[in-house]
Amino acid sequence: MARLLQAPPKFHPSEWDIAHKMQCVSTESQKSRSERITAESQRLLDEIEKTTQKTRSDVNKKIEQRQEDIKFWKQELDNKLEEIVHETEVLLTFKTRLEKSLENCKEPLIIAQKCLLNREKRRGIDLVHDEVEHELVKEAEVLQGVIALLGRTLEQTNEQIRLNRAAKYNLEMDLKDKFTALMIDDYCASLTNNSPDMRYADEPVKIEGNFVSPEDWRDFSNVNIEKADKQRNNSLALRALIDSILSETVNDMRRQCETVNAAFRNRVKEVKDAKHKLETLLAMVLDETASQEKNIAALKKAIADKEGPVKVAQTRLEARNHRPNVELCSDTLQYRLIGEVQEITKNIERQDALAQAETVLKGLSRRQLSLEEEIQVKENTLYIDEVLCMQMRESLCINSF
Repeated sequence: MARLLQAPPKFHPSEWDIAHKMQCVSTESQKSRSERITAESQRLLDEIEKTTQKTRSDVNKKIEQRQEDIKFWKQELDNKLEEIVHETEVLLTFKTRLEKSLENCKEPLIIAQKCLLNREKRRGIDLVHDEVEHELVKEAEVLQGVIALLGRTLEQTNEQIRLNRAAKYNLEMDLKDKFTALMIDDYCASLTNNSPDMRYADEPVKIEGNFVSPEDWRDFSNVNIEKADKQRNNSLALRALIDSILSETVNDMRRQCETVNAAFRNRVKEVKDAKHKLETLLAMVLDETASQEKNIAALKKAIADKEGPVKVAQTRLEARNHRPNVELCSDTLQYRLIGEVQEITKNIERQDALAQAETVLKGLSRRQLSLEEEIQVKENTLYIDEVLCMQMRESLCINSF
């Protein structure tokens, strides 16, 4: 208790003076240190601000550069897309031309085949493998070849249209991505410290695994453009080929069609000439038949006219054979009557011209029938070639597409 009530120790004035000086020195030191820290902090803040501003400015420039890059490639893609779309539309018109041309080949082929079938109905000697048939077969072969060629070209055109549309799709997808990227970068360029909806990201510096390098980014669009260019060039070459094919095929078809028509005209003229000659011969045969019939009638009349004299001579001989006794004399009259009978009988028997004339008449009748049949054959041929075939071919129209 006595110890608790003990008075606190007292210091010497020098100690007080020292303690006071130490407090002053310590405070001054702390103040100096604080001022130094403040100055360094301000300098650091100024440096950070400058760095931040510089970095922000650099980032903004990079954003602007990136925007320009995207706009450049977007414009390139837009140009190629417009070109490939236009080329595809033009190629579609060429496809329509091919389809119409292919359809236009069907009727000529049907007509050529019908002509060949009709000409199989010719009869007799007229069923001949003539120039018309040769050219009709050639025309059918030309048309079948043209149809096959146009069909292959149409398939090639459809495939090229598909490739054009695939290139167009790639360009559109690339453009869509470019548009989205440009919208994002435009948004980024518009951001400031006071922009609303600012927030911290969970992992702001995370690098996604599907990031591509700038070189790959440029190459991707460049490849799409090159593919579009390639397909457009292929399409241009195909259009030139289609033009050439359409021109050549229609010329071949027209040339062969005219060749067939000329062959028909020549053949019809040839058959008409033959028919006219046969009709002339028939008229001659008919005239000769009429003349021979008159000749046979005259011969028969002449023979009939000799019956009276023969009967008279024979009756006289028969009567004189009944003379009695010595009157049955071989006198001059008897010999002359015998001679008369023999002479008339011989003259009748010598008229074999009637048989020959009748044989000739039969020959003329056979010739008449043969000529009439041949004329009918020619008429049938003319009907087939001039009426059935040539009139059908008049409707034949080979158009250019």
